[in-house]
Parts: sequence; structure tokens; C-alpha cells
Amino acid sequence: MATTAWVQQRFEQLARTRVWRSVFRHGPARTNRTRSLAIFGNLSLHVLPVKVREKSLGVRATYYLGSISFFLFVVLTVTGILLMLYYHPAVPDAYRDMKDLIYVVSNGVFLRNLHRLAAQAMVVAVFWHMFHVFYRGGYKPPHEFNWVVGVGLLLVTLFLSYTGYLLPWDQLAFWAITVGTNIISYVPVLGRPIRFLLLGGHIIGQSALLRFYVLHCVILPLAAVALIAVHFWRIQKDGGLTVRDDHERDE
Repeated sequence: MATTAWVQQRFEQLARTRVWRSVFRHGPARTNRTRSLAIFGNLSLHVLPVKVREKSLGVRATYYLGSISFFLFVVLTVTGILLMLYYHPAVPDAYRDMKDLIYVVSNGVFLRNLHRLAAQAMVVAVFWHMFHVFYRGGYKPPHEFNWVVGVGLLLVTLFLSYTGYLLPWDQLAFWAITVGTNIISYVPVLGRPIRFLLLGGHIIGQSALLRFYVLHCVILPLAAVALIAVHFWRIQKDGGLTVRDDHERDE
């Protein structure tokens, strides 16, 4: 019996060691090598660089505009999912759902305004981030590709804001989309086909509302997630953030 208990104890210790090694494969992060391996082997940390320049940690280096934009995107995702629980993308129901959010749903006004204000703040933050990166020379080698990805994220942000404008289905939304799509129709050659594709016809009706809903809630958010992932990855591959040196600032 004593031998059996000793064997079982040793087996449990061995299993515990194997489980520990399967989770923490590189041991304690005490050296530069083990710290690097720990980051490379971690799902949530591998997008971060192993080393960063000290100047890039300062507030003036980025003003945390990229982090603020990402945080606002997370807020929009969470509040958007909650709003989808009370919304029907149909012409008879869309406006009534917005009225119910104001007068019936508990904290519905807060939820809708949080989503709306976060969307407006994200547009401002992304624009400010682009201007700041341009001022810092973030479009220069080796950051050219990531600059293009950032421009794509700016366009996706604007399209998300524009497609969400129609969903309340009130007079302001209806006529704003009417003006916007009419402007698109004047683009040479491709203007009218793009307008027809967006509206699903020649008038703003049920097809337009459904297409804007799918664009706003599925297609554009997936595109944003993909571009954000590539954006973060390229920051690491390009050697970190763009930081101007003191002699460049003096010049």
C-alpha cells in the first residue's frame, strides 16, 4: 500500500510538471532570451514587440491616440451588440425600435448615446492619429505599408459612421443618406452602379436599410478587425513606433 501511494504521488508530481511545462514552455522570464520566447509563445502578447525605444513610451510620442481609437472600437462593438438585441432592420420597425430605446428600454437612452458619442469620438481620434503619424513621418520607410493600412482603417471608420447613420430610419437619417448617395452617383462611370449597389435599387427603402445594416454590423467590422490585426503586427515587424530624434526636431 505504501509503495502504491508513493507511485501515485510521484505520478501526480510528474503530471503536474508536464502540465506546467505545456503551459509555460520556456521557464521563468529572467533573461532577454526567455523574455523574448515568453512573448513569442503567448497568444495575447505575440503581437507586441520584444523591445521598444524609451522615447516611444512618452505621452508626446503618440498621445495614446491609437490605443484610444482601439478602446473606442471595443466600446462600439459591445454597445452595438447590445443595441442589436432591440433592433429590427425593417422599415416598419426600425424607427419604433429607436423610440422604444428612448422610452421603454431600461437605460436605452444611455446605451444609444454611448454608441453614438463613441462613434463620433472614434472618427476624431482616428483623424487626429493620422495627422500625428504623418507629422512624425510614419509614412516613410519602413512604415509605408502600415501607413496604407492606417489609411484603410480611416476609410473603414468613416464608412462605419456613414452606414450607421441610416439605421434609426428617421427624417435626418433618410435625407442625409439621400444627399450622400446622390453625390456618389455623380462619380464618373462607377457612380451610378455603386449607388445602385448600396441601395439595392433606385430608392431608399427596405433593401437600402438591410444592406446598410449588414455593412454596418458584419462586413465593415470584420474588415476593421482584420486591418487592426495587421496594423498591430506591422508595428512590431517595422521596428516599433516612429519617434523623431532630437537632432531631427532641432532641424
